[in-house]
Amino acid sequence: MCMMFRPTGYKLLTVATGRIFPDTGWVLNDPQCSVPSLVRAVYDKKQIDFKEESYGFYKFADWLPVNTILKNSSAPVTYRSEKLAGYLGLENLYITFSGYWPEKGAQMSTCSFKETEAYSVCARLPLDNRKILVLASAGNTARAFAQVCSDNNIPLVIAIPYENIGAMWFKKPLNDCVKIISTPAKTDYFDAIQLAAKVCKSDEFIEEGGAKNIARRDGMGTTVLSAVQKIGRIPDFYFQAIGSGTGTIAAWEANLRLIEDGRFGNNLMKLIPSQNVPFTPMYDAWQAGSNELLPCDQDKARIQALEIVAKVLSNRKPPYSLAGGLYDALKATDGDVEIATNAELQNACELFRELEGNDIHHAAGVAVSSLVKAVEKGTVKKDSLVMLNITGGGEQLFKKENKCVQMEPNLIISDTEEAEVIIGKVLRLFGK
Repeated sequence: MCMMFRPTGYKLLTVATGRIFPDTGWVLNDPQCSVPSLVRAVYDKKQIDFKEESYGFYKFADWLPVNTILKNSSAPVTYRSEKLAGYLGLENLYITFSGYWPEKGAQMSTCSFKETEAYSVCARLPLDNRKILVLASAGNTARAFAQVCSDNNIPLVIAIPYENIGAMWFKKPLNDCVKIISTPAKTDYFDAIQLAAKVCKSDEFIEEGGAKNIARRDGMGTTVLSAVQKIGRIPDFYFQAIGSGTGTIAAWEANLRLIEDGRFGNNLMKLIPSQNVPFTPMYDAWQAGSNELLPCDQDKARIQALEIVAKVLSNRKPPYSLAGGLYDALKATDGDVEIATNAELQNACELFRELEGNDIHHAAGVAVSSLVKAVEKGTVKKDSLVMLNITGGGEQLFKKENKCVQMEPNLIISDTEEAEVIIGKVLRLFGK
């Protein structure tokens, strides 16, 4: 299934208090911290050595909290843009592409940078783990984790809104170790999170952890490592669409490690994450100068989440306010939050296809649209060194070259059911 290796040592740091302590296996929070706070990995190896391309995603293993190497991984690919850069009048635009684009060397079969999370999180699992991993997802994360776990025989339960089940396509049917449960129609990602939380009330399961999991964030941070390896220094600007903001937090954390490395500059990238109108809770809070999300009607938020084209950007419970969260990342880097309408993101997707030559996901279109706006506003100058994180693409190309299958839920169940009932039904899927 996989080959063993000796991982780089690391400890955990609580952002709110600065306490450093050992990772006992699957720590998501500091038990001694009384306020909401992320924990970070502090790696013993301060200067990263990039491994050979044959390692795939694990070329970045020096700064990944993993216990093993899983098969079939692929790393993000960074290249210098010519046509989009020329269109925008930029001299130093670098695109980090996570998806399927063999011409550029990108081989992610799920066509999403969520593979960087899955290959990191699943490789962090203790080698003697016997519990079933549980993940809530709005779509792309579910597909990535399902593929990685299926390929590597790792038991997994995915909770996904039924509205997003179209994201569960694969080159071939999944291994039986992967089970898909969905909330009913007209529900959203928040409902799937609630469903997964009830499943995790049983000791038979282990919570993936989302933004709290250092492996998820450090996996996503490899996009920045890819860019810096290619460019040779830390960029001035970073653009990415956000649903939870976790990828932007990860970019900030990778940036801090690169500064400590000492070989790539000492600047903090100006972070410019973006959301899809009308679902813009983090944009709204940031514009209001608030370090807390603004009060909102949950029914209205659910409707707004269903209205956006980029469905994966629909997290109603993002890690915005806690110590080390998105608010802190934006403040530390003098960042800003942008928005894009459905029409704007679709125009941006067409622009990218026309100029760069490949299809991209709607979420990535949000990031492209935001870059266009930043150039128009004069925020980004023509000589600025810019990293554009294209978080998914090549899906149309992949499906043209491969006959894919659509997976359906093994179980449709409401998150309002009692936990005991939900757990019983899920365990029966595994023959327990």
